[in-house]
Formats: sequence, structure tokens, C-alpha cells
Amino acid sequence: MNKTELIDAIAKDAEISKVAAKKAVESFLSNIETTLTKGGKVSLIGFGSWSTSDRAAREGRNPQTGKTIKIAAKRVVKFKAGSELETAVNKKK
Repeated sequence: MNKTELIDAIAKDAEISKVAAKKAVESFLSNIETTLTKGGKVSLIGFGSWSTSDRAAREGRNPQTGKTIKIAAKRVVKFKAGSELETAVNKKK
């Protein structure tokens, strides 16, 4: 599912316009991004949580040439699925 399909599904399920659904989705994503940018954590009980962590600089290897390269330090986003989401995904059909 991509963003457009998600907006369509929300509009249908909530019986609202696609414009209103698009605003809601964009607001949701924007607020998650803002919180993570500030170093915060976003938790949706039962669904999961997003957080950030710092990854240290390290050396890697170019697989084509075997040459050693430097990989810069960066902040990465992590998602941990909640128990209800895990249960739903792992249900046997």
C-alpha cells in the first residue's frame, strides 16, 4: 500500500472526503517527523513505536573493489512493532 492508497482507504473507512483524509495523513506523518527530529519517541499502544538512535562512524568495504571506505555517523529511525500488530501479522490463515 502506498500513500495514495492509504488516503483512499481512510476516506472510505471514515466516510470523509479524500481531501480531509489526505490532510489527516499528512498531519500524522508531519507530527511523527517533527517529534523524531527533536529526538523524541512516538508510541501508539498496540501498534508500535518509532524512535531514533545514533549510529557511529565506521569503516566499510566496497563489495565491487574490496576497497575500504569510511561510512559517516548518522541518526537512524527505528520502529518496534507493538504486541497487537505482531499478533495480527503472525495469525495463521
